[in-house]
Amino acid sequence: MRTCLVDTGPFVSYLDREDTTHVDVADFLNNFKGRLTTTGAVIGEVMYFISELPYGPVSFAEFLIASQTHIVPLTASREVLSAAELMHRYRDTPMDFADATLVLLSEQTGTTEILTLDRRGFSTYRTAKGKAFSLVLR
Repeated sequence: MRTCLVDTGPFVSYLDREDTTHVDVADFLNNFKGRLTTTGAVIGEVMYFISELPYGPVSFAEFLIASQTHIVPLTASREVLSAAELMHRYRDTPMDFADATLVLLSEQTGTTEILTLDRRGFSTYRTAKGKAFSLVLR
């Protein structure tokens, strides 16, 4: 089954019809056949950014359920340390915690396909095996 990692920006864009990337993101998500996967850190960021949208958090939670998005916590102490080490490694890009958890998730799952609006970051980041990410939105 095709698996696609999802970053914060596309979730926010999907829920905010006024966002300039909403149409492209919605088109991808509405037509995607496979499994969407993300991390608890991404969920936290999205909830923060959509908290001001009318029904934003509820709409997001309903989308996660309807799309059967798989959410991986990645909050064990060793995982947090690995994420922090990645953030340090990519501090010039920069990399935030949510991005770092997506890189770790990619390493765990072997999936490098990602729905993100952060082209600069995910064009730079690499897995531990040196694999580049495949950005589904160009």
